[in-house]
Amino acid sequence: MKFTAGSDYTRLDLCIADKVDNLSRSFITALCDQGKVQINSKTIYKPSVKIRAGDSIEIDYDFDAVIDIPEIQLDIIYQDDDCLVVVKPEGILTHSKGRFNPEATVSSFIRKYTTGMQDNRGGIVHRLDRVTSGLLICAKHQQAMDWLQKQFAERKVKKIYMAVVSGTPAEAEALIDMPIERNPKKPQTFRVGPNGKPAKTSYKVLTSNNSYSLVELYPETGRTHQLRVHLAQIGHPILGDVLYGGKPAERTYLHAKSLELTLLNKQKKKFEAPMPEAFNNKVK
Repeated sequence: MKFTAGSDYTRLDLCIADKVDNLSRSFITALCDQGKVQINSKTIYKPSVKIRAGDSIEIDYDFDAVIDIPEIQLDIIYQDDDCLVVVKPEGILTHSKGRFNPEATVSSFIRKYTTGMQDNRGGIVHRLDRVTSGLLICAKHQQAMDWLQKQFAERKVKKIYMAVVSGTPAEAEALIDMPIERNPKKPQTFRVGPNGKPAKTSYKVLTSNNSYSLVELYPETGRTHQLRVHLAQIGHPILGDVLYGGKPAERTYLHAKSLELTLLNKQKKKFEAPMPEAFNNKVK
């Protein structure tokens, strides 16, 4: 692939990502490492090189290559002409972070049900972290996507999560109202901080033993890693969530149990995915 930069860019990877749809910067970095990127006929190994308008960029890669993505089967608990609701297992990505990731995702699973939505996020209305299991509602076409995403943006969707946390929170029921920002010292994580975006999570302790508590969580906002950050901040990290100080376990004990919203046909629906039995076993 060869193209001419139409304007200045602070970085080569930003220029390529702007030109090539759905190509992750990590994949661009890999192409540079392999010597597959040239600027004005000179091989470039650093994705941070500045680009000037008129620079000729050539990428030695077959962007039409077919990548075999393994098939997965997910439980579909509801579907109509506009959407489907699936249960995502723990360990599965909601969608690929780049166009050329051969990993099976929720997005790759639902692709056969969608129309006119063929990119790596086609049909994905909202997301769950890889480590989280539970409900996802997916759109079959763009009109449904717009309708559903608007409800999430306007905070009209009622969500309930279940989690097993270390210890017993001092308050049986409470609202955690703490802004969340990206952690500059560890960019793949987030933290509570004064420069963060508003984030609110209500919780209720359902049962507890000397080691762990089973809590029900009601996020009012949808910040990345919000539940994980908030629970860690109050001193009760989620079991298995080692990224935020949780004790190691066979999985991260966070599950999206319930979704309540209005479908495109104007029907108000509540969907539920039973909590894994392992959650109850931890608090017996």
